[in-house]
Amino acid sequence: MKKIFITFILLSNIAGITCAEDPKMYQEDLATSTSQKETPTIITHNIFDDRMVLKGYSQKYKDVPKDVLLEMIKDDTLDPFKTAAAVRVFNENYSQEVVSSEKKQIEKILLRRLNKTDSPFVEVEIMFTLCRIDRYRYFKSMAPALIQKLNHYNEAINEIASEHITALIQTGNNRAREARIIFNTLRKILFLERRRLADITVPPPKLARKLKSLRWSIKALGNEYLKKLPKEVVPLL
Repeated sequence: MKKIFITFILLSNIAGITCAEDPKMYQEDLATSTSQKETPTIITHNIFDDRMVLKGYSQKYKDVPKDVLLEMIKDDTLDPFKTAAAVRVFNENYSQEVVSSEKKQIEKILLRRLNKTDSPFVEVEIMFTLCRIDRYRYFKSMAPALIQKLNHYNEAINEIASEHITALIQTGNNRAREARIIFNTLRKILFLERRRLADITVPPPKLARKLKSLRWSIKALGNEYLKKLPKEVVPLL
């Protein structure tokens, strides 16, 4: 009996099991370890397009009633992409139907969200929406802010801001007041970039979007405004 016990201890030590351990537990650990080795861990990365995310939420909310959209915009805990989508759907479906009795309240909701948000997606959607609700009142402040977004590092923000500026231009009847606002804003930006512009022959996308709006403003104001631009910009036009 003593020989059998000693033999068991020796075999246990060879297998890496102490007397205090349960052999069944070891078998279970070994099976688990083998299973983990045979099934390598696969790490996936979610790579997505910001514009597609915003578009997806906008599609989802396209039939949401106006009062619900406004409550979503007011919600401080809502995901920024969902907030931006709610603003976009409100703009598309209801911004041109706002009556005077509710206008101030809606503007207050949008301005509050604009002041509190850190999301450029929410910002560009609210800026555009305010211009559509009351173009005369908000164009002077919101159009330059949209133009500033043409310098944003995120390509999607650049594209969305440019599309909103283009939409405002196309619905503005070439008003000289609005053309001067856009021209003066772009002129200041381009003066700050003039050294870099000297080495450019083919405008990159960011610059091309600025030049597109600049061309419209010069067309609306007259070619004499070319003299007010940095000399490096004129060949690019």
